[in-house]
Amino acid sequence: MPVPSINQCNMANIHSFESLAAVDGEGIRYDIFFTGCPLRCAYCHNPDTWHASSINMSAEEVMKKVIRYKPYFRNGGGVTFSGGEPLLNADFINELSEMLNKNGISYCIDTSGSVELSSAVMTAIDNADMVILDIKFHTPEDYKKYTGGDFEKFMSVGRYCTDNGKRLWLRTVIIPGINDTVEDIKCYAELVKNFKFEKYELLGFHTMGFFKYENLGIENPLKNSPAMNHEKLKDLQNALNTFLQNNRTN
Repeated sequence: MPVPSINQCNMANIHSFESLAAVDGEGIRYDIFFTGCPLRCAYCHNPDTWHASSINMSAEEVMKKVIRYKPYFRNGGGVTFSGGEPLLNADFINELSEMLNKNGISYCIDTSGSVELSSAVMTAIDNADMVILDIKFHTPEDYKKYTGGDFEKFMSVGRYCTDNGKRLWLRTVIIPGINDTVEDIKCYAELVKNFKFEKYELLGFHTMGFFKYENLGIENPLKNSPAMNHEKLKDLQNALNTFLQNNRTN
């Protein structure tokens, strides 16, 4: 549905931009990474997005950067809002959405769903071409233990997308020794049984962001953990695909 007319006065704290990205949605993307996140995931690859950067921008300023890449969006590409947690900036997204829409540019939201379903958040989701939802853990207990967040919030976002026919992709980071068993994967498949989604991708935990913890002077809870084995990750993805297929046929 159209974005309501609003006063164009929102500012957002931006971590960074990535042009010509190709993994956070369909086609060629222009990724906008916001700072700020309500979660503190033990395995976070980007702790540098937790707190404010020195880049504060208006929607108009961001739009000037986006529009330069419009020729690359011809085959289903567009903008991806990521973070941090992009839905903390729902008002900003809604303001920018109006400008994107006028220029025929769609957007995707890459979110952990760790926010309340406010009217602004629902509007941001409604106007998105697609939502990529990060499913962190399959029990409320582990979700709280490893992220500090509220399990029900992300479930509410997933249900909202499903109930409103929003295109949905799911992702889960697999961490050695924490959620890397076939039984874990079976539980994830069961958790999303009532979500309507196009695909569910498992991502491997890696150690490439460890230097960020050192630079920021932040304790790294998983500093002694190895990166996820690629072959095991493939096996778990195959297992997930089988469980999901069984869910569809039963």
